[in-house]
Amino acid sequence: MFLAPNLLGFLTFTVIPVVVSLVLSFFDWDIIRWPPTFVGLDNFVRLLGWQVQDGRWVPRDPLFWKYLWNTLFLMFAIPVNMMGSLFLAWILNQRLRGLVVFRTMFFLPSISSAVAVALLWTWLYNPHFGLVNYGLEELGRVLSLDVRGPQWLTDPSWAKPALMIMGFWTLVGGMNMIYYLAALQGIPHELYEAAEVDGAGAWRTFWTVTWPMISPATFFILTMSIIGGFQGGFLNAYIMTRGGPAGATTTIEYYIFNNLYSYQHAGYAAAIAWLLFMIILGVSIVHWKRSGKWVFYGA
Repeated sequence: MFLAPNLLGFLTFTVIPVVVSLVLSFFDWDIIRWPPTFVGLDNFVRLLGWQVQDGRWVPRDPLFWKYLWNTLFLMFAIPVNMMGSLFLAWILNQRLRGLVVFRTMFFLPSISSAVAVALLWTWLYNPHFGLVNYGLEELGRVLSLDVRGPQWLTDPSWAKPALMIMGFWTLVGGMNMIYYLAALQGIPHELYEAAEVDGAGAWRTFWTVTWPMISPATFFILTMSIIGGFQGGFLNAYIMTRGGPAGATTTIEYYIFNNLYSYQHAGYAAAIAWLLFMIILGVSIVHWKRSGKWVFYGA
């Protein structure tokens, strides 16, 4: 009886939709027409299949592979974000005056409205009156160089880096910083005293004491960042670029959204979602198995 409300919510909003999406992936349905048409594995064949065109092999759905690459490209920012979070956590772990103010400043972007942040950065990236390009031009004037900012959100070469820079500003002081700060504060001070007695310098102490002791937190952060990277990228792209220019910022999540709501290919959208699940599952299993070589849980 006590578990019933939670179980009912879990079944209604999680288990049943997951099962329905799996069943739907074997159908062709435009959301309006009823009943859906059973097509078996056709959605997956179209998604992963290749065909001969003009004498060469090409994917049947080249957009999927393009958007998968966009998703992976945006995930290249994960190591940089993690290093930034670790650096901020190290700063906050020191005895500094005004520490509460710094913690608030660093954490504020991660609790701000995602829509407001996206709109703010859209204005910052404006090529004509945006603060980013203005700052670059002023820097070039000081250095006596002709520096002009790029067309951040309208240039296919710069659109993804623009979103990555914004993501760094938003995420570096968020929960990852809190996890690292908790891990740093949990390291026994005796280990640092022993390293100092042995004559270890700051760099040596970091690699022999700090890094092994925070490796469980690093493993957790990296795992969740990879999962979030595969599943993310929709909100900022939808508000700032609409997936453009020329699909440069469309991710797998955005592609699922387009197939479901814009193209009304519900079955194909479900097939993409389940393929994404299999990719995430495979990467997570490999990552989990390899973690034993570098994650140290202590005695």
